[in-house]
Amino acid sequence: RAWEQLRPIQAAAIQHIIAQPKGHFVLASKTASGKTEAAFLPILSLVDFAQSGVQVLYISPLVALINDQFERVEALCKYLDVKVTKWHGEANRTQKQKLLAAPEGIVLITPESIEALFAHQASALRQMFRSLKYVVIDEIHAFVGTDRGTQLKSLLWRLQQLNEASFSIIGLSATLGDYAQAKQFTGDAARTKVLVDKSESDIEVDFRYYAATTPDLPLPLLKDLYRETKDHKTLIFPNTRGRAEEVAVKLKKISERVGGHAHYYSHHSSVDKTLREHIENFAKSAVRDNFCIACTSTLELGIDIGSVERVVQIDATHSIASLIQRVGRSGRQAGQRSRLLLYATYKWSLLQSLACWLLYREGFIEPPQTQARPYDILLHQALAIAKERLGIAQADLVDLLAANSAFAQIDKSDMHAILEHALNGDLLEKLRNGELILGLTGEKIVNKRDFYSVFQSEESYRVVHAGTTIGEIPLSDQLEEGDNILLSARTWRIEHVDHTARRIEVVPTDEGKKPVFSGAASNIHARVREKMLQLLTTDEAYRAYEILDPSGIETIEILRAEFQHFAVTQPQRQRPVLFTEKRSQLYTFASSQTNRTLKLLFAAAGCKVHLDEYSTCLTVECPKPQFDTIWQALPDYLLRIDSIVANALAATPSLLDFAKWGDLLPEKYQIDLLKNRYFDTELGITSYELRVTS
Repeated sequence: RAWEQLRPIQAAAIQHIIAQPKGHFVLASKTASGKTEAAFLPILSLVDFAQSGVQVLYISPLVALINDQFERVEALCKYLDVKVTKWHGEANRTQKQKLLAAPEGIVLITPESIEALFAHQASALRQMFRSLKYVVIDEIHAFVGTDRGTQLKSLLWRLQQLNEASFSIIGLSATLGDYAQAKQFTGDAARTKVLVDKSESDIEVDFRYYAATTPDLPLPLLKDLYRETKDHKTLIFPNTRGRAEEVAVKLKKISERVGGHAHYYSHHSSVDKTLREHIENFAKSAVRDNFCIACTSTLELGIDIGSVERVVQIDATHSIASLIQRVGRSGRQAGQRSRLLLYATYKWSLLQSLACWLLYREGFIEPPQTQARPYDILLHQALAIAKERLGIAQADLVDLLAANSAFAQIDKSDMHAILEHALNGDLLEKLRNGELILGLTGEKIVNKRDFYSVFQSEESYRVVHAGTTIGEIPLSDQLEEGDNILLSARTWRIEHVDHTARRIEVVPTDEGKKPVFSGAASNIHARVREKMLQLLTTDEAYRAYEILDPSGIETIEILRAEFQHFAVTQPQRQRPVLFTEKRSQLYTFASSQTNRTLKLLFAAAGCKVHLDEYSTCLTVECPKPQFDTIWQALPDYLLRIDSIVANALAATPSLLDFAKWGDLLPEKYQIDLLKNRYFDTELGITSYELRVTS
């Protein structure tokens, strides 16, 4: 393959894994540094694939990444006579049946497919995984600290119980913010070694500002974006699927008018998988053709389109990790540099983008949010085990859950309470012999396809033109006959909506509006917000001006001038507040969780509150004396946070939407989930000094 030498992470991994074949490892290295080979070269050298049973399990967060990595792993195994099999919902059924009949080699799989195997192939699993030697977890940062990661941790423990000996876990990541949490993810932190390649990527950065006055992107921005991308192979990352469609359609129209290339695409979860795969294959093989793909996180993780020359980000990402992951999609060819071109359309987005970039240059990436007591995933796994075992005593089920490292910090008494609630709700049923089985309600839930996942999936209608599926869009007011929508980088007119079949018939048209998609609430880290305030109140901003265009510099200078009146000298412990006759405006520069908590507590005090999450401005409809009284009393409000959260949940059940199985828990545990994952019950900001201007 014309390799002249091993990459640093490959040389280190080979040395350490072969020296400690039963150890756990986390390989942390920049994108395109060869982490896949770093894991598989020593594994392929150590494992005896002549043994029956699957020897190596590769776990990925994305089906598309499995399809991509399959080719790389299969190429490594080409002359070793090692069978490599893809296993996910879209994979070849015949190949799956062959593997079940004679398990061997390497399997590439998602956590959801492992869950489905436990549910439907429980009797075959021991035969399949009894001699498993290695589990490789790609993009491990996408799992650590998430519900999906807790599910995967539980599944790994359940797999270990089927195994004749312990298997080793090797995690791969380019953007880890906390190595300690990654080590704990293996279930044995003491036996886990982190190998880090600290060499930095050479990244060319350019930030530009075009103020948006409407919900659509400004035309000057689109024209500049076209000029910057027309002669290159480019990925464009807007932050929403709707914006991705807007970008793809409008750039395509500009290109058509000026005689440019036709290779403009959108790529996200609502585009039909056949079309997504076509786009991926075209981009991988486009040696001479330039292309432009407007995409979401579907192309953020390790799918290798090695020819990408530059990455464009439109407005601030929700995390530093996401920004760096996206930048790493470019500059993978020898001699190339990664190139980031970022467009901001409002001033706070520009400021947040600068803060993220500077923190990254300082070596900071957000650590994952810890989930010490994931009660909702515990209930999900209890139902899954009841399905797998077809009957299990409650005490034995609790013992199993308590031994599982994913739930190590949940007391047995809480497990029993959750199972009793499940019995009362007909999720579980107790037989005369004392064993638990699924109840009627539990059967309905477990037998649905979406049971295998722990993330929310929106209800969507299939969009079809002339018998060909274009993609899916969620039910909204847009879905009316005669309306025009954007999807798969084209404009369509809705001809007919079949609510029974959940199907929309469309025909091509010229003008349309971007579809409305739902999205999870963002969680901006406190360090990002603090850096934003630092940029406004110290000389820190000047060192960032070299990457800003003149419009961006002017915008930041205007913002800085506005905040000079507050005389903030210690951004770590001071916050600006503006008082008018009837209104108080606190610029919290705090994390999303802290902002939500402040809004909740001021509302509990009887105030009308508005939160602008972009500027972090908390507007409370009350004069200064009342604001000061409530601010001083916030620690007292925190003492009765349980009742405040309970009242908020009763009024707005959608607060719990982030936890797919949370509504099946007793109220006490729903409140605990909200306190630990949605709100900030420590609220350290209450000790800050408020810098006042009127």
